[in-house]
Amino acid sequence: MPTTLVRKKKAEREGELERVYRTLREWLIAVRLRPGEFLSEVDLAAQCRTSRTPVREACGRLAQDKWLVRIPRKGYLVAPISVRDIVELYEFRRLLECFSAEKVARSASREQLEELRDLVRIENDPAAKLEEILPSNQAFHLRLAEIAGNQRVVDELKLALGYVQRLDTLCTQTVPGWIPHTDILAALESHRPQEAQQAMALHIDSSRDKMIKLFGS
Repeated sequence: MPTTLVRKKKAEREGELERVYRTLREWLIAVRLRPGEFLSEVDLAAQCRTSRTPVREACGRLAQDKWLVRIPRKGYLVAPISVRDIVELYEFRRLLECFSAEKVARSASREQLEELRDLVRIENDPAAKLEEILPSNQAFHLRLAEIAGNQRVVDELKLALGYVQRLDTLCTQTVPGWIPHTDILAALESHRPQEAQQAMALHIDSSRDKMIKLFGS
């Protein structure tokens, strides 16, 4: 087989794997695949309109990312959510995001701060829907990390925020209310690094406590 054809088939195979991986991850985040649900390769292949091979490889990646638990010779289980998982996730967020908040408070430009405020402006709209608020929340936290300028923090936070968005989706389906970013923005815009850290820590701790109350009951 000619080398160019081999490369083309390899690229197509890798592209299909990436498509299936992204699709399944989006379904997990949106809780279309719920914690504790059993998944079979055959069913997922049919839903993704593909063969079992990219599904198997995508599920392997998702198991490495702690989204799924492999059940030998049977399939996969969507990883259940425990209180310990929540505590560890939010501790990790605290480390990443308090660092970002402190750094942005020191050096962000007026344009960057306005961009952050615009991202969560929808929180002030009483008619805003959950499917509009959740993406804006994710965008705010990720953009804050990007402005802080540490790519390793950005990469780790992207992964963590996927888990957070799933928790937010489950939580707001059951417990009404939303934790705004008002105090974080005020500290950032006043260029008060320590207060920005404290506001971010309180924001994350409040979110954590809300999740523990829901999943620990």
